[in-house]
Amino acid sequence: MKRLVVLISGQGSNLAAILNACQQGRIPGGVAAVFSNKAEALGLTRAREAGVPAHALAASQFADREAFDRQLMQEIDAYAPDLVVLAGYMRILSPAFVAHYAGRMLNIHPSLLPKYPGLHTHRQAMENGDEEHGTSVHFVTDQLDGGPVILQAKVPVFAEDTEEDVHARVQHQEHAIYPLVVSWFLEGRLAMRDDAAWLDGVKLPPEGYAGE
Repeated sequence: MKRLVVLISGQGSNLAAILNACQQGRIPGGVAAVFSNKAEALGLTRAREAGVPAHALAASQFADREAFDRQLMQEIDAYAPDLVVLAGYMRILSPAFVAHYAGRMLNIHPSLLPKYPGLHTHRQAMENGDEEHGTSVHFVTDQLDGGPVILQAKVPVFAEDTEEDVHARVQHQEHAIYPLVVSWFLEGRLAMRDDAAWLDGVKLPPEGYAGE
């Protein structure tokens, strides 16, 4: 069975969506372990309740980011994952970490990349008067939120929306598309090469897969 390792920092709602998809057979594999940089992360509780090993590493225990990532890599590799999934993991990864999992690490970002990399994406979309916002699943590279986009989902932004309204709308889409992309990878349909995402042997455009 194909194996996933999921990295989280918070509530783990995308982790829950992935766990559910594995249980329902929509993902041809299982979550082997969950890691967090926050011992109090609710996502660790979600993992344990699902019978998945859950681990926390505190950055304060390490001299620098590189040392933290070396230990994290060692612990992740003990589970021999086919894919590493970032699901609300709020640490910037060292180049060595990114290189180690190149082509087999995914992230989901709450914007229509390349718009709004980094934090506070919903707020930025609202402040700029965007009528459309969304989320992107992409391969992870050295560039922050800059790896090849695989799939995006769009949501409307209405004048009366609060930031919480937009967040909820985007998160609903995240829970749909992230398990789908994970399944593509584990089925051998998805790959990263030549700094691009490829699905079923076809190079995807910069905005990712655009089929219905």
